[in-house]
Amino acid sequence: MTINIGLPKNLAITLKKLADRDNVPTATKAIELIKIGIEIDEDEIWDKLATENDTKDTKFISHKEFWS
Repeated sequence: MTINIGLPKNLAITLKKLADRDNVPTATKAIELIKIGIEIDEDEIWDKLATENDTKDTKFISHKEFWS
């Protein structure tokens, strides 16, 4: 899939500097940073769900019990 996005000048400059530093094409660096951003977003969602489920009434089971 291809997406076309316009970046503010300061982000475009930063992205180019990061790509040059890592000796990769700008698009490759953009993809890498988007992947990292998505992973961080997913982690925040999982953290929120875990926090909501971690109450005084939570029943804990052993790893062995869970997988049997």
